[in-house]
Amino acid sequence: MARFQIMHQPARWLYGQPYLLLMMTALFWGGNSIASRLAVSEVSPFVIVFYRWAIVCLLLIALNYKKVRASWPVLKPKLPLLAGMATVGFTGFNAIFYVAGHHTSAINIGILQGSIPVIVLLGAFLLYATPVKPLQIVGTLVTIAGVIVVASAGDIDRLLNLQFGYGDGLMMIACILYASYTLALKRRPEVSGIVLMTVLAFFALITSIPLVAYEIASGEAQMPTGTGWLVILYITLFPSFLAQIFFMRGVELIGPGRAGVFVNLVPVFSAILAIVILNESFLLFHGLALALVLGGIYIAERQKAVPPVAPKPAS
Repeated sequence: MARFQIMHQPARWLYGQPYLLLMMTALFWGGNSIASRLAVSEVSPFVIVFYRWAIVCLLLIALNYKKVRASWPVLKPKLPLLAGMATVGFTGFNAIFYVAGHHTSAINIGILQGSIPVIVLLGAFLLYATPVKPLQIVGTLVTIAGVIVVASAGDIDRLLNLQFGYGDGLMMIACILYASYTLALKRRPEVSGIVLMTVLAFFALITSIPLVAYEIASGEAQMPTGTGWLVILYITLFPSFLAQIFFMRGVELIGPGRAGVFVNLVPVFSAILAIVILNESFLLFHGLALALVLGGIYIAERQKAVPPVAPKPAS
């Protein structure tokens, strides 16, 4: 028993360190951009989505079945909403995310994810009439400028002729989907985060089945190779499972506002990992775009109004 307790002391210590937990969360989510590139030619996008949510769903249900059952009276009236949230924010976002990985760089994917908090800000204004202050408007415009720089690859001719990368366009659609999911969290049932995650993962698994069925029927499905399975396991255990738990714990310890700031590290980690692992080139326009995206978010949060929901990163 003593040995068992000693082995679990580091885990207990880690669970009480919010800043370390949130930095690890951002690192894991940043690594998801790398995984999307490593998956190319190793496993097809919709197969990834299916296996990802199948494994996560099994893990969460095994751990939280009793909690979900106890919360069922609160969950039941909200099931249509939860199904829609999972379809948009989990299945839809991830499906497009991994397709985008076939058509753009991990650096671009990471930087474009940085636009999600600003899209949430705009959505909160349009849907909930959340007050927007002058600095928030400035920050939004600066972040949008960064997104445009990435999508046009810093080429003024492409910008003037409205020519943007296909993969970058897909990634922006994915970001809009995830921002929509984040905004819908305002209407979530009053249950614990882990119970909510379990139910959403179940619906994500169900709604991923038509996608993988389509991929198989069209002859475009690729079952995982050895490397493909490693990619799926990373995506399942780190961005999907541990990162969610760490983020929820970080929010619990220091609050959603302070925890949400760590989301801004995702594009930074994505860029660093892409250079180190994938040997991608970090060009001048990437640096400019990253500075604009992060700077815009910083400016917007200087006079941040009370948000409708805690901003959560793409996973």
